[in-house]
Amino acid sequence: MTTRAYSEIEEKVFAALEDVIDPEIGMDLVNLGLIYDVKVESGDCVVTMTLTTMGCPLGDMINDDIHRAVISVDGVNTCDINLVWYPVWGIDKMSRFAKVTLGFH
Repeated sequence: MTTRAYSEIEEKVFAALEDVIDPEIGMDLVNLGLIYDVKVESGDCVVTMTLTTMGCPLGDMINDDIHRAVISVDGVNTCDINLVWYPVWGIDKMSRFAKVTLGFH
């Protein structure tokens, strides 16, 4: 995740993405650390993210859930997903809440 300050609408997108659950893990994508960045310009949103593994069988379902969540935010008209594999995801990307909930202390 980048360290820049997020706009109010970008913060709302992050909040909406907390409702998108990875169905295999049962935790939201934000706390899992899968969402690396959110950028909104003139109503167009780009979500930079990764998945826990390449070839995730539920990638299409997660993609659809992300689109629905992002478009639900007032002021967002489009959503593009920038799927990246670097930096590589690992449990170090997870929030403290996710680590405790999933038993990684």
